[in-house]
Amino acid sequence: MIDLHTHSLLSDGGLCPAELVQRAKLKGYRVLAITDHIDSSNLDLVVPHIAKFCQEINSLAKGIRVIPGVELTHLPPALIKKLARRAREKGAKLILVHGETIVEPVPKGTNRAALDAGIDILAHPGIISEEEVRIAQQKGIYLEISSRRGHSLTNGWVAKLAKQMGAKLILNTDTHGAEDLITLEEARKVLQGAGLSPEEIEETLRNSEELVERIL
Repeated sequence: MIDLHTHSLLSDGGLCPAELVQRAKLKGYRVLAITDHIDSSNLDLVVPHIAKFCQEINSLAKGIRVIPGVELTHLPPALIKKLARRAREKGAKLILVHGETIVEPVPKGTNRAALDAGIDILAHPGIISEEEVRIAQQKGIYLEISSRRGHSLTNGWVAKLAKQMGAKLILNTDTHGAEDLITLEEARKVLQGAGLSPEEIEETLRNSEELVERIL
C-alpha cells in the first residue's frame, strides 16, 4: 500500500508522525507521505520539522519509506505558486493542493491555480471542470481519488473525466486518524466504487509507484 496524503498532529491529524508511521506499517503500508495542511502562517515551522523527521525515520525504520510533503489548504489562489515553491525549498518532496470540493469552502479558482503552479497531486478535486482535467493531463499532475468521507462522494465524477481526458488518477486516504488507514484490498474497493475497471484499478495503483519514483 502506498498512501501519499496523510496528516499528523502538526496540522489537524490525531497522531504524532512516529505513531502514524507505525500504524501505517502495521496496516501493510510500504510508502507513506505526511502532508500536513499549511499556509503562510505555519509553512516555515511544519515543513522543516516533517523533513527532519522523515530523514531520521528513514534511516532507522524497516519496511516503510516516509516522504515529507504538504497540502496547501484554503489559500487565496494567487498565493499557491509562491508557497508551493517555498515548501519545496524548505524540504517538501511532494506538493498537494486541497482541491475545490463539495464539503469545504475552498476558494473558487484553486484548482486552476494549483495546476498552473506545477504541483504533484490535486487532492480530492470534486468540483473540477473538463478544461482543468485536460490541463492536469497535459502537465502530468495526478488527480486524487479519495477514501475520505465526504470527499469520496465525487470520486465518480473525477474518475469519469480523468478517463475521458487521459489524466492520471491516484488513490489516497487523506488520513487524519488511525481509523482512516486502509488496506490494499480496501483501496481496490474504493477504486471500484469510483467506476474503474480491474485494469484501471491496477493502473491507478501503479501511478502511486510512478510518482514515488519521480519525486525521490
